[in-house]
Amino acid sequence: MSRISDARIGDARIGDARIGDARIGDARIGDARIGDARIGDARIGDARTPVSRPGRVDASAVQGRLAGAISRAVRAWRAIGALGETAGGFVASVVTPLGWSILAVVFASFLFGYGVGWTELVVIAWSGLVLVIAAFCFLIGRNSYEIHLSLPVDRVVVGTQVPGEVSVVNPTRQRLPGVAVEVPVGAGLAEFAMPGLARGGSFDDVFIVPTTRRGVIPIGPVRTVRGDPIGLLRREIVWAERVDLFVHPRTIPIPSMSTGFIRDLEGNPTRDLTNSDVSFHALREYVAGDERRSIHWKSTAKTGRYMVRQYEESRRSHLMVALSLAESDYETDDQFEMAVSVAGSLGVRAIRDARTVSVVASEVTAGSSRRRASAVRTLSTLTRTRLLDDLSRIELSGAALPVSDLAKAAADKVAGISVAFLVTGSSSSLTDLRAAAHRFPAGVEVVAVVCDPETVPSLRRVAELSVLTIGYLDDLQQSLARAATR
Repeated sequence: MSRISDARIGDARIGDARIGDARIGDARIGDARIGDARIGDARIGDARTPVSRPGRVDASAVQGRLAGAISRAVRAWRAIGALGETAGGFVASVVTPLGWSILAVVFASFLFGYGVGWTELVVIAWSGLVLVIAAFCFLIGRNSYEIHLSLPVDRVVVGTQVPGEVSVVNPTRQRLPGVAVEVPVGAGLAEFAMPGLARGGSFDDVFIVPTTRRGVIPIGPVRTVRGDPIGLLRREIVWAERVDLFVHPRTIPIPSMSTGFIRDLEGNPTRDLTNSDVSFHALREYVAGDERRSIHWKSTAKTGRYMVRQYEESRRSHLMVALSLAESDYETDDQFEMAVSVAGSLGVRAIRDARTVSVVASEVTAGSSRRRASAVRTLSTLTRTRLLDDLSRIELSGAALPVSDLAKAAADKVAGISVAFLVTGSSSSLTDLRAAAHRFPAGVEVVAVVCDPETVPSLRRVAELSVLTIGYLDDLQQSLARAATR
């Protein structure tokens, strides 16, 4: 007979497998081996899994819960920080300088009023607080507007008035309150008092853009403004995008005959000799390497030796206009504006004549002398509009190259120049202009255009340099025509 308490189940063998040593009385299940695996000490292969024992806290679990708590705390802190930053940014964007002053007075009145028991300060503090709260009420309201900014043109000549239009539409099903509409126009500001708009209502208004000076005028973006009557709080919402208005310099039409300096296929030949051109020079004996088509057969038959034609190379027209941006070359802003108009007129005429033209200007430099020596800016001459756009952006600068250094940099950068126009102001002396003319290669005809408003126009010829002095832009046409006939 067997007793249950001492019963040992496990000596039974099934094949070579032993499942055993399991005691039911002592409820010990653990030394049983299944193959190489031991359950209890839990050894599977070489891996050992620790056994959790009752009444003992697992350190890894505690560390996991602690890490989770820290992670949640960090996320909460970041959320609070982001919320505080958003709220702070909103407050800073709506409170005006007057509003900050009132808040400072309210805080100081509360502090000293209750601190020293001064009743008048307490009254001031509460009155100011009520005033601030009432001001916040003016910021409440829907802003579901549709606002559009439009201009009839985006490029005009200086002095032309340009109307701009602001359109506001209420797309909602409810009435929207009136707000102030502001449109920045350059350094100025156009303001409109828009009334409340009913369902589907609209509001249109027109403003005039002043174009008294050449340049690029930024218009917009349009913004609506909510605020209290006192001016403590101000809430701005930007709607339409910014629009740039190019104000081009004034130009005059120059007839093609006025550019008679330019040498082309029908112009003056150079002293350079070539084997193919249109200006015949002489005959010479054939040498190895000459093309057979250049052989003059009649002369060959007479002399009994091969004779080839030789030509004088004709220079193709390449017009260059160099505009000085140095403050030292101009006495007044009017001189500079006239110089920009002269450069634009010459460049536009060359573009219309389909000539090769390069328009350059002094580059603003702030580096070493080597950097200054090559500082020249090339303006776009692809189309008339692009050239005038670039001329709208340029400004005078004290760091720009003077006319003599500009001529050297332009001559080094632009190759094949046939005629060079140097446009400058009255501060450039004749010595400076002659030094600038010598910067160009031999054979390049240099014309200096000196802009001096209200001066009698004149023309002087010094060696290969022609100096045109004009007092009005219209004098350019007559001066060029007179110089072409000399």
